[in-house]
Amino acid sequence: MLLYQPESGYCYNSDSLFLYDFIDSFHPKGKVLDVGSGCGIVGLLVAKANKKVELEGVEKQQIFIDFSKINARVNSIAYNLHECDFLELDEKNKYDYIISNPPFYPSGVQESKNQILFNARYNVNLPLDKFFKKVSQLLKPQSHFIFCYDASQFALVCAALEKVKMRVVDVQFVHPKLDRNASLVMVHARNGSKAMMKIWPPFISFEGSEPSQKAQEIYKKANTQSIKCQI
Repeated sequence: MLLYQPESGYCYNSDSLFLYDFIDSFHPKGKVLDVGSGCGIVGLLVAKANKKVELEGVEKQQIFIDFSKINARVNSIAYNLHECDFLELDEKNKYDYIISNPPFYPSGVQESKNQILFNARYNVNLPLDKFFKKVSQLLKPQSHFIFCYDASQFALVCAALEKVKMRVVDVQFVHPKLDRNASLVMVHARNGSKAMMKIWPPFISFEGSEPSQKAQEIYKKANTQSIKCQI
């Protein structure tokens, strides 16, 4: 997949590719909304791999609105993009899946002075309580919410989901190396579910200085080619 990105500022990283692979394991179909779509990478990869997906995205930053539209066009993927803040999205829309690689850096972390990076990285722009409440209002009954977050905030994630009557049913922690703490957690939640949580085997992204076999398989599967440019 060919993906155009800004020359400077926020660019996608391995988190997006790992999240795409996690989402793909559930074989999504129906109406899918990618929240904070950025250049479109997660949603476009999911739609390319799952032909029964009707893809929509929501993005408020104009630079990423422009790039995601271009990326959808050059990859021949039908894409309906809502150009607004996610919290302002019309609640008449209902979805089978909501997916997201949201801003999750907590308050207290030194904040970037670059406005694009600030919006893309820091959860003050999309607080958990408001984020999850909006998701619960937009999902169809018994539908799916799949996203990634900072692993150290997993307890907060579970508590915030419970408040809106959603439950984590699948979770996988991503560790940079076998002897390192998890840095990322990938979560599959459902509204109204009473299922017990299934904890997947840990995902180790590096073996020594090289990407792990699993990571290499994901990179090969995604087959992305990034071009940084101005538009």
